[in-house]
Amino acid sequence: MSTLKDRIGRYGIWSIGLRAEDASRRGELADAAAELESLGYGAVWLGGSSAARHAAPLLEATGTLTVGTSIQSIWQYDAKASAAAFTETDAAHPGRFVLGLGVSHAKLAEQYRRPYSALVAYLDELDEAGVPEDRRVLAALGPKTLELSRDRAAGAVPYLVTAEHTAQAREILGEGPLLAPELKVVLESDPARARALARDTLAMYLALPNYTDNFLRLGFTEDDLADGGSDRLVDAVFAWGDEDRVRDRIDTFHQAGADHVALQLITDTPRETLPRAQWRRLALLLTRP
Repeated sequence: MSTLKDRIGRYGIWSIGLRAEDASRRGELADAAAELESLGYGAVWLGGSSAARHAAPLLEATGTLTVGTSIQSIWQYDAKASAAAFTETDAAHPGRFVLGLGVSHAKLAEQYRRPYSALVAYLDELDEAGVPEDRRVLAALGPKTLELSRDRAAGAVPYLVTAEHTAQAREILGEGPLLAPELKVVLESDPARARALARDTLAMYLALPNYTDNFLRLGFTEDDLADGGSDRLVDAVFAWGDEDRVRDRIDTFHQAGADHVALQLITDTPRETLPRAQWRRLALLLTRP
């Protein structure tokens, strides 16, 4: 029997644009998902606090693509309801939906209290409802949550991390669990323009302590976090440049221990826009030896 690692392969797409509430976009999303599958991506990861209902149109439009939430906030979705939605989705599309869970951020969830304990309790409820460990993953940054990803889930889907974090996460997880970090890609060769696009995206995350604390644990300084992020920080969490440079940066995450890299294309268009031309361009550079 194939594992989640086997099914999703080495590359996937992370997108908030594929997570739509507007029913009029179902056709557009279905067409995009079918194209991503044909381009060879093994998984799509739905950004924002997404849920099974957001995955359903993509699953219906494809035959083998895995669709995961990245992430579903434990504060926004009740565990029992999430388990019921998982069971229904899995019955319709066996083995192709992955429940990605996370604790979000204190600034985004009024009920944010003791996040680690709340996540453990949430997993307990999923266990009681029959959601298998090998079909759920955790958005883990710190060591304790990475250990939880190892012990109570199929693995980890860390967001906004470096290759160094990936190496540390692999050491904690061991060889078996899935490690699928998200990595932002800017297909732009001009350093000033590439870093400007990167900083536009990075700005909102630098206001969230879960991410800034993780950067400090990784050896960055308060100066690196100031003024939109230093070049050092930007270059560590974004893959930017021409095809060769971008491919090399992606490869460093695999070399550090990633099984799969969830690639988020950053452009000068709104985040909800589907960058389909860039997805095609990225697919070509990923197939090169």
